[in-house]
Amino acid sequence: MVEPAQVTADQLHLTPSQQHYLYRVLRLRPGQQFLALDGLGTRWLATLTATAEMASIVPALPDRHLPPADLTLVAALPKGNGFDEVVRQATELGVTTLQPVISDRTLAQPSPNKLERWGRIAAEATEQSERLLLPQILASMSWRDYLSQTTTGSRWICVARGDAPHLLAAALSRPAAEPATIATGPEGGWTEAEVEAAIAAGFETVSLGPQILRAVTAPLAALTLITAARRLEDSLKVV
Repeated sequence: MVEPAQVTADQLHLTPSQQHYLYRVLRLRPGQQFLALDGLGTRWLATLTATAEMASIVPALPDRHLPPADLTLVAALPKGNGFDEVVRQATELGVTTLQPVISDRTLAQPSPNKLERWGRIAAEATEQSERLLLPQILASMSWRDYLSQTTTGSRWICVARGDAPHLLAAALSRPAAEPATIATGPEGGWTEAEVEAAIAAGFETVSLGPQILRAVTAPLAALTLITAARRLEDSLKVV
């Protein structure tokens, strides 16, 4: 991930940490190429020069796919550092906004420096997956405070038991260009009162299947299903 100030005409000024990653981790050499992204929608094809601090750049080919519709993940914070992996996987799967929430059964209480840590993880995952836009990670809030906000598009809350329709079927029934919000619960799942409050706020209950998924697995499964449904619709349009 590069900052705008690092780009001058057709040159990219590499920071010491970027030099270490390119030369020591990826083991690239002068003349070899890599993609540079700013997380704001621009990417360049960069070529390492004989000077370790510099790389020459040209605009990279545009993405073949249209920018995806907004996809928001609202995830109850899992215990320990489990949310680190949620951030990483959600970024790789194209989430545009990630909202951590504190539910009735949430055990973790995030420290003030967690948001900065999650931002670094998202930046690393953005580079690794070569996506154009860096996702937005919001500060943690209570589930009830989140429900008081106004959102648009499809809104689903994942429940582990009951006869809720499968998320894949729900996602396939909505236009791929429509914004979507998916909410996944904590260890032990949402309380009945939390689900009822979500329904009252306009959420629809959906299922991820018969298995009981861990709090760090459910977001991955949900985002995979929504992304698959959107890609399927796009591919059918091409055909």
